Amino acid sequence: MLYTLVMLTEGAAEAAGTTDAAQQQGTLGLGGMLIPLILMFVLMYFLMIRPESKRKKKAEEMRNNLSLGDEITTIGGMTGKIVQVTEDTVTFETGEDRVRIQTKKWAIQTTAKMEAEEANKYKKK
Repeated sequence: MLYTLVMLTEGAAEAAGTTDAAQQQGTLGLGGMLIPLILMFVLMYFLMIRPESKRKKKAEEMRNNLSLGDEITTIGGMTGKIVQVTEDTVTFETGEDRVRIQTKKWAIQTTAKMEAEEANKYKKK
């Protein structure tokens, strides 16, 4: 049954006047379509995914290197000075009234050191 189907398709191809060269050119067309698609994924990786993973790694490193006395800004916009650091939490004081707020490390957005480094990086350019 399968042999008959193969023979029919070959016979139809010969009747239509297609040759082996034309059939090979059709398979090259598939490869020609895959190359731009692969290049698009590689380009997307280098323009979008890789910089994002670098940024995440830098933020994680910053959060792991928090120390007493660092000036921080949380993702909610609160600023203060760190007075206690534990494995996964940070306690900081805000303003002159010395209100202490405890938050998770993942909620820390930036430190004063990190902001100063970025400002210097842009001034050099």
